[in-house]
Amino acid sequence: MPQQKKTSKVRKAVIPVAGVGTRFLPATIAQPKEMLTVVDKPVIQYIVEEMAASGIEEIIFVTGRNKRAIEDHFDYPSELEQTLREGNKLDALKEVHRISRLAKFVYVRQNKALGTGHALMMARELIGDEPFAFTYGDDIIVSKVPAIRQLVNVFHKQHASVIGTLPVPPGQAHRYGIMKPRGTIRGRTFRIEGLTEKPKNEEAPSRFFSPGRMILTPEIFDYIEKVKLRGGEMYLADAVNLMARRRPVFAHHMAGRYFDCGSKTEYVKANIYFALKHHDISPEIHRFLKRPK
Repeated sequence: MPQQKKTSKVRKAVIPVAGVGTRFLPATIAQPKEMLTVVDKPVIQYIVEEMAASGIEEIIFVTGRNKRAIEDHFDYPSELEQTLREGNKLDALKEVHRISRLAKFVYVRQNKALGTGHALMMARELIGDEPFAFTYGDDIIVSKVPAIRQLVNVFHKQHASVIGTLPVPPGQAHRYGIMKPRGTIRGRTFRIEGLTEKPKNEEAPSRFFSPGRMILTPEIFDYIEKVKLRGGEMYLADAVNLMARRRPVFAHHMAGRYFDCGSKTEYVKANIYFALKHHDISPEIHRFLKRPK
């Protein structure tokens, strides 16, 4: 492929969406988990809108089987345009136009489920020699400054990979990858030695976990190549740990409210949260929530 010009601007993002979504069966038998709706938008659209608001110009989806609905959602549906025009639903037509223009969308297939590191490797040629954003397809973060934009700002100060972090919910360290700080944590940005995967609550090296928002330098691909398979999978966290031993890697305590929409409980909470902010339905939702059991 032709030599790409090296840049420090974060223009691209990688979102792996090849997972099956077994926790939401039977809802995910015939649709991607990322296309489950929160009020009136699929989860993945909230994430893509965050990327676009953060200055991301190109989004690379790493897909798998039964993920065509994601491609169709961000494509421009000419047949729908005609229907909306004939029905004089111009506001809806404007929204459809907006969605298809949020970014340039590229799709690459992960043929085997070999983990997050392997999924990222599928996008290596498309990334080239550029820093890039990485996020999972089922985590929504609501914040005044978009979460990825917060990390981009830190990246431009530190000129190194940055892992977004949030405080661990009480007693939940065993569910997450926990930041292992390099020295004492001072301020919202701190250097790390790596991530500790799902430690016992009493053995957690810090009170910060990774909700799957990162700005990574292209060197990460070299470290992914060096990681060993665990349980038949290639973990991105292992590559981050290798890189942190040799180069500065930072964590940044992001501002925002987090919803892990890969969890049924958090998915329901996200629907309630956004419903209460939706002007068309919030009054009735308020009344419903106040009704006695």
